[in-house]
Amino acid sequence: MYALLPRLLSNYGAIGYSMKGYINNKEVSFESGQTILEVARAHNKFIPTLCELADINHRPGTCRVCLVDVKRESESEHHILPSCMTPMEEGMAVLTRTTEVREKQRLQVEMLLADHNQDCATCIRHGNCELQDVAQFVGLQQTRYSFPEFYQNRSRDFSSPSIVRDMTKCIRCFRCVNICRKLQGVDALVCREDGLAIEISPRDNMPLAESGCISCGQCITVCPVGALAEKDEIEQALDYLYDPEIVTVVQFAPAVRVAVGEEFGFKLGENVEGKMIAAFRELGVDVILDTNFTADLVIMEEGSELLARLKDKDAVLPMFTSCCPGWVNFVEKYYPQMLDNLSTARSPQQCLGSMAKTYLAQKMDIDPARMRVISIMPCTAKKGEAGRDDFNHEGMRDVDMVLTTREFARLLKREGVDLASMEDDSFDNPWMSDYSGAGAIFGNSGGVMEAAVRTVHKVVTGNEIEDIEYTQVRGESSYRKATVDLGEGGKVNIAVIHTLKEARKLIEQIEAGRSDLHFIEVMACPGGCVCGGGQPVTKHSYQGNRGMRTSGLFSIDKKRKVRQSHNNPMIAEIYKSFLGEPLGDKSHHLLHTKYTNRQLKRTSHSMLEIWQEIDDKS
Repeated sequence: MYALLPRLLSNYGAIGYSMKGYINNKEVSFESGQTILEVARAHNKFIPTLCELADINHRPGTCRVCLVDVKRESESEHHILPSCMTPMEEGMAVLTRTTEVREKQRLQVEMLLADHNQDCATCIRHGNCELQDVAQFVGLQQTRYSFPEFYQNRSRDFSSPSIVRDMTKCIRCFRCVNICRKLQGVDALVCREDGLAIEISPRDNMPLAESGCISCGQCITVCPVGALAEKDEIEQALDYLYDPEIVTVVQFAPAVRVAVGEEFGFKLGENVEGKMIAAFRELGVDVILDTNFTADLVIMEEGSELLARLKDKDAVLPMFTSCCPGWVNFVEKYYPQMLDNLSTARSPQQCLGSMAKTYLAQKMDIDPARMRVISIMPCTAKKGEAGRDDFNHEGMRDVDMVLTTREFARLLKREGVDLASMEDDSFDNPWMSDYSGAGAIFGNSGGVMEAAVRTVHKVVTGNEIEDIEYTQVRGESSYRKATVDLGEGGKVNIAVIHTLKEARKLIEQIEAGRSDLHFIEVMACPGGCVCGGGQPVTKHSYQGNRGMRTSGLFSIDKKRKVRQSHNNPMIAEIYKSFLGEPLGDKSHHLLHTKYTNRQLKRTSHSMLEIWQEIDDKS
């Protein structure tokens, strides 16, 4: 071993040591430990990739598309190696575009396509597919090989109301496994079988709807092809829009307006609210509402619930927010013993559906049976949330269907509506459309907590909080903690969490008695709804647009005349004329919910069974 040490040091250099090599006959400098691909990118030398995703440190080397010609300084032979897994060495000469490299890259892509379902015209990722991009780059002009017998035997799962899993399109990049296991800490996906039969499956080979999947959709945002996708409901939306007997009511979430513009060439994070309203009118939508309105409503209910719990020495604390359905799914499936810690307040989406078919129907003299509420959401889990048994009134669903941001963009394109050419329009509903800045920041991690702090401080102290932009709960960290001084109401310890891996850590601290928190906001998706599983996908990037979307929502808040939920005049009116008071009988019936223990029955395997399975396969 010690005899090898000089060669190892010569090849790879000391840690942090600057080294030099060559890419396409040009000298490049790099640090020891960097891969050829990393060095090439640092020097603007393009190498195609497919399975690799640098943002999540994922480079399994399974696709072999990133092949390059490598000659080490100490050797005379040339080698064709994957650049994503091969360390750059002192004096190494790398060629990225030789005839042999290009031929082998084309062959690799042909092999990927050979057992891939090539019905591209009907694929949800048609025109936005990384495999199509790579095929174009390597100059693939025909596919000589096709083995449909391989992919036709792979599974397709439509059991989930939120996500479709189609393994006939999977290229085995394993990005989804990585994101579910390492970032979210859910670990719902595993690799099943081996060789040509290998596929990604829910753990214990369960249907997706019955598995440990919490429908956050982060797997979709990293999938390079159409193997994982939202359940498409555009046809149902068109049926509603073109049925003259139906009154269509559309609501859209705060995060949608700062993301959907990416699909139409707008600047990143640009607020296209006015153009969305114009587009809805072009589509023939009857009533256009804003989910921000019921975000304000949720703050009134959730804030009142928190204060009630703080005053009751027997109440369950800490209290968790409940507006994120992925988080609710996580608690119901993995920590049902914490269900009493969840706020009973419904999410803004569900509150709007409930109010639309009661309060608004009365105000507009519309039979609620004719109404169909369509939500435009940044979230795949919202599809499942809308179908929960508790969310209906007199036999009618409160929210009839949910389209993700991606589906909404596809709907506009199918109907020939160019968002970029729309003139800005504004809401005109006099009962349920106005919103505060607090409602707008719901789409950011920490936004729900900041909105709640603004209102709770006013309710307890009688005074508006001085620093309305409560920056203690803003930021990128996945766990943020602060203490709010409510004067005679005492001090309240709060926390903001995003990603379920971080949520799991905190729950375990709470159960161990190592937490002094009173109120906790949890968002399943990193960064909150702005990077929800239904938002536009950025190829070869994970959450590359997060910062601009976040800034877009904070900008909306800053520009609003009213920035606190309790100061929204429409909120005051709905309580005065319809609901009565927060936590009252009517609001409890229409704006609150209950949760269900759906704890998973996991299959346990003994070590003997695991080794037996390995022996059987070998």
